Amino acid sequence: MRKNIVAGNWKMNNDLSQTETLLTALKNKTITSNAEVMVAPTFTNLWSAYNSLKDNVIEVVAQNMHFAENGAYTGEISASMLKSVGIKTVILGHSERRAYFNETDASLAKKVDAALANDMRIIFCFGEELADRKSKNHETVVGSQIKNALFHLDAAAFKNIVLAYEPIWAIGTGETASPEQAQDMHAFIRKTLADKYGAEVADNVSILYGGSVKPANAQEIFSKPDVDGGLIGGAALNADDFFAIVNAF
Repeated sequence: MRKNIVAGNWKMNNDLSQTETLLTALKNKTITSNAEVMVAPTFTNLWSAYNSLKDNVIEVVAQNMHFAENGAYTGEISASMLKSVGIKTVILGHSERRAYFNETDASLAKKVDAALANDMRIIFCFGEELADRKSKNHETVVGSQIKNALFHLDAAAFKNIVLAYEPIWAIGTGETASPEQAQDMHAFIRKTLADKYGAEVADNVSILYGGSVKPANAQEIFSKPDVDGGLIGGAALNADDFFAIVNAF
């Protein structure tokens, strides 16, 4: 049975002191829903965050990793390095990584393989631009992103994969995706998985929504049958807002 998950992606925010302050605030909150909760601080604060939360149900996850185990990749971090500081889950394919750092489906497939080879869980992100949505090409784009990066895997691998749909056009643009639009795309994603791997695999994969989820809209979005939680950006930097979303289930 698939899990409800709320993951907070802190992006390039919060120095060590700010991270500790936010973690303290999070630890003082009560989870009243059945959601699994994750936070993704910056690389420099992963070890501190892991130690701070090691006796808490909130999991610390990474925002990215390289596909190589080691080597001449200045500034990069490998899966084994993440595991050495207690990290077992990594976000891959975030829209900002694709846009600003030229990550491709091919390079992401290699990252996926490296993470799985190291027994890590993956939150795999994908989503369409506004032009794709307006041209009604959004399902083709999303389907290709999923197939190109993930469909070389066997069915068993999906026990360690969480999907995260990010409608890029609904993040910081003033455009708003309706809960119905989110549900329609999530249903398409689940059908795409079912067509390849069968209904059992598709029904057990959690699919998160990453399109500007806030306390005001979380409950309605999470009520949709194929929406299993959220990948939260800005609202994750405020403990009250983040836990309002966590407890919206």
